[in-house]
Amino acid sequence: MRVLGIETSCDDTGAAVYDSERGLLAHRLFSQIALHSDYGGVVPELAARDHVRKLLPLVRRVLEEAGGGHDRIDGVAYTRGPGLAGALLVGAALGRALAWAWERPAVGIHHMEGHLLAPMLEPDPPTFPFLALLVSGGHTLLADVAGVGRYEVIGESVDDAVGEAFDKTAKLLGLGYPGGPAIAAAAQGGDPERFRFPRPMTDRPGLDFSFSGLKTYAANTARDHALDPRTIADIAWAFQDAAVDTLLIKCRRALRQTGHARLVVAGGVGANRLLRERLGGLSDREGARVYYPRPELCTDNGAMIALAGCLRLEAGESAGVGFDVRPRWHLSELRPPGEGKGSRTGD
Repeated sequence: MRVLGIETSCDDTGAAVYDSERGLLAHRLFSQIALHSDYGGVVPELAARDHVRKLLPLVRRVLEEAGGGHDRIDGVAYTRGPGLAGALLVGAALGRALAWAWERPAVGIHHMEGHLLAPMLEPDPPTFPFLALLVSGGHTLLADVAGVGRYEVIGESVDDAVGEAFDKTAKLLGLGYPGGPAIAAAAQGGDPERFRFPRPMTDRPGLDFSFSGLKTYAANTARDHALDPRTIADIAWAFQDAAVDTLLIKCRRALRQTGHARLVVAGGVGANRLLRERLGGLSDREGARVYYPRPELCTDNGAMIALAGCLRLEAGESAGVGFDVRPRWHLSELRPPGEGKGSRTGD
């Protein structure tokens, strides 16, 4: 089966073509970083309007690169949620319209399921079951994954996602947007001994996260010191060190709790170099193998949506004639492909 995947949940416009036999044939991404950088974060209305401008040309391009045109497409997958309502509607409307015009089935995909399955696009993919750490600008969670659509969320952030905390801390330090790469770059010149930030919710049992207090600690530290380049670098180092260490501690607990020997790390923060280095050490100590998608597939992309869509379409799942989007949609609400009421989406 060959599937066109469309991703427009936030500030990246993505399109891709995935073939169940040949793998990923083409994928393209247009980032809106330059559009939103002056605001220090995503402006929903601007994001939606830019998706309208960029999406159809991207779809045409990946169809051309995949070869064969739309007559070779067997189904269309689009991000149904969670995300920004206006942005989601752009992708859902185009995806459903193309499927209707081409007389092909369509399916709405959960954005985080796409991230969770993204490592399966790699040459040596993980097998089920595994533990998944999903870390992005809008989500931070740990899931016990038994199979496609079989997700038990065992820990999640009670406030800010880790990516959101990176963005807000970078903004208060004047480092720009997006915050993850900006903090990482600044931290390279930081003094590891000058500041030590707390590791939130690691002094008690459980797998939930909290990053709001860490962000506030960084803000208070910045308020109490002159923000010269050296201090900015030192705060960036301390913040990144604490955020990564917190993720590490919770992953160690979750591996021991579930007994899994495989850990999937996905989402934009999964590209962080320090996180990857420390998870490598964790893997050695705990005897668990860590899987990542390639760096360009850590951020939002159409490839992960095309893959997830292919798995669900092959099982007979499809949307009805109408469509909807779900800006708020918990991962635990998903069901295995084609199971029960979930076999038709967007009616």
